Amino acid sequence: MEKITLTVKGMTCMGCVKSVKNVLEPIPGVAGVDIALDNGQVAISYDAAKAGIDQFKAAIQDAGYEVVGNC
Repeated sequence: MEKITLTVKGMTCMGCVKSVKNVLEPIPGVAGVDIALDNGQVAISYDAAKAGIDQFKAAIQDAGYEVVGNC
């Protein structure tokens, strides 16, 4: 398993957190999603053979949020 942390702008409430989780968790290979609303950090644990950062960014952007960077 690998882990990546993305910074997401536009999340303002727990509903936003749920929306982001709902678009990321169904992606094949995603094992877990942890979100810190206060700083906009989205930590994703995943199998790199099945999923990747481009898929995560696209899903988040499709949900109406902006990915501003990654660590």
